[in-house]
Amino acid sequence: MDEQSPQQTAPPLLSIVVPAYNEMEVIEAFHQRLQDVLAGMSIRSEIVYVNDGSTDDTLTMLRGLTSPTGTVRVLDLSRNFGKEIAMTAGLDHTGGDAVVVIDADLQDPPELIPELVDGWQQGYDVVYATRASRDGETALKKATAKLFYRTIQKLAGKVHIPEDTGDFRLMSRRATEAVTQLREQHRFMKGLFAWVGFPQKSVRYRRDPRYAGTTKWNYWKLWNFSLEGITSFSTAPLRLATYFGFATASLSFAYGLFIIAKTLLLGEPVPGFPSLIALITFLGGVQLLTIGVLGEYLGRMFNEVKHRPLYLLAGDYIAEAVQPRSE
Repeated sequence: MDEQSPQQTAPPLLSIVVPAYNEMEVIEAFHQRLQDVLAGMSIRSEIVYVNDGSTDDTLTMLRGLTSPTGTVRVLDLSRNFGKEIAMTAGLDHTGGDAVVVIDADLQDPPELIPELVDGWQQGYDVVYATRASRDGETALKKATAKLFYRTIQKLAGKVHIPEDTGDFRLMSRRATEAVTQLREQHRFMKGLFAWVGFPQKSVRYRRDPRYAGTTKWNYWKLWNFSLEGITSFSTAPLRLATYFGFATASLSFAYGLFIIAKTLLLGEPVPGFPSLIALITFLGGVQLLTIGVLGEYLGRMFNEVKHRPLYLLAGDYIAEAVQPRSE
């Protein structure tokens, strides 16, 4: 029997994508835990860190990292583009048979990666981590997150966006390449991961408190992120604005008929001034609300037609030679 070539018998290559923005307080601890996990797996690895325009020493620390289990690569974006685009940059520069996306703040434990890999080896293209609990977060944040996931799921229509699931997941090579084909400027990655389809599996886990540093997501940013997700994957706000406008117009018409009938029957030619002001103010508010909804979609169209690149690289640093992806 002919001997197989080393490339044919080599274990698969696992790519780890880690977006990082001002994570100098946690990056060493994260990298060490990740190395401990990868050392216990019979798999080759490459780690792609994406420095998303950090203003602290994150980039310097990333460039000093090495790995005995594979390659460490650092993509330095030219400025802060946001986590969604930083993840996209990382996915664009991976070569693994499977790709794991994970945050650097250690709320998502690297120790779950072997279980994600097991799901992939069972034949699933996407194995996503679902939060069974969210330690270290306020009751308000948990409640608003729960409301957001259930709202976006109902509005997304045929796209099944898993509830209580962040960006922590594993994707096969074909799922990764499908996601990287989607180049819209306004990126809601949780929705894009779901939109590509393919067999998917959930793995439940307990989300830990942030290891160090402070969260980059305040409630204003979370609110804007929610609007991004809803308008990216649903036209329901436009439809609701239409229904709301129709209902308001119907009520206004009915109220006008009431005023005419009242004047004819009871002889009151002069209508009440307060009710007139209230009606005008209400109708003006409805109009402004509807225009605002239209503006949200129009603004996204304006950004898309520019066809600007999603990001620019200021540097691309590789600590070790990249190992070839197995076929």
